[in-house]
Amino acid sequence: MAVDDDFLYPRSSYHGDFSPENLIFNANLQEFAQRVSFISGLETGGKISSEEAYNEIKKLWKKLKKSKKNLGISEEDQKSL
Repeated sequence: MAVDDDFLYPRSSYHGDFSPENLIFNANLQEFAQRVSFISGLETGGKISSEEAYNEIKKLWKKLKKSKKNLGISEEDQKSL
């Protein structure tokens, strides 16, 4: 099962300035990108409408922004991500 998880949900190593907040945000950012990719594929394949895809991605974006705010990551911190 782990092989399937690695294929479906690949994770890249973190290479930025280390802090627990940056590491968590990087994981959240990778999850966001993965989910956007899935949603785009569903929309392209005709499984969901463009409106549904847009709304789902908008929700994910708001969740990512909230994560950034809650972690206290500034614009300067993001440059190291």
